[in-house]
Amino acid sequence: MSTNLRVILDQPEIPGNTGNLIRLAAITGFELHIAGPTLFDFSDTKLRRAGLDYHDLAVMTEHENLEAAYAALNPQRIFAFTGEGNTRHVDIEYRPGDVLLFGRESTGLDNHVKQDSRITDLVRIPMLPGRRSLNLANSVSIAVYEAWRQQGFDGAV
Repeated sequence: MSTNLRVILDQPEIPGNTGNLIRLAAITGFELHIAGPTLFDFSDTKLRRAGLDYHDLAVMTEHENLEAAYAALNPQRIFAFTGEGNTRHVDIEYRPGDVLLFGRESTGLDNHVKQDSRITDLVRIPMLPGRRSLNLANSVSIAVYEAWRQQGFDGAV
């Protein structure tokens, strides 16, 4: 079963986060796309440990870079998640085929990515003021579950 959502991680840096998101993709049915370069090898033990035995149940595709991911997906709507966004993640009516885009753990999305004309909207997940950021895996989880909730948790038991 698929949520009909697609998540792109642009240049993820921490194997454990990516492993956790492989597990989340397997459990919720979204497609996980990794846009390189990455700072780790996909055989990394931390990635494998975090994903446990979910690798075979997840739909995950590696792309050379973000442009290659866009070319493969040909998305109609791309929501770039950033602390600089004006739209809250719960204020979007998610549709099948939407792409949720997240940046590196250390710096988030590059400015040129956020300013790309293909970006539908810059989206934020609310947090208390003065806090730096959420963990990447937590941010993706929050966004995916909101989009899936709007789809009536299609396919869930």
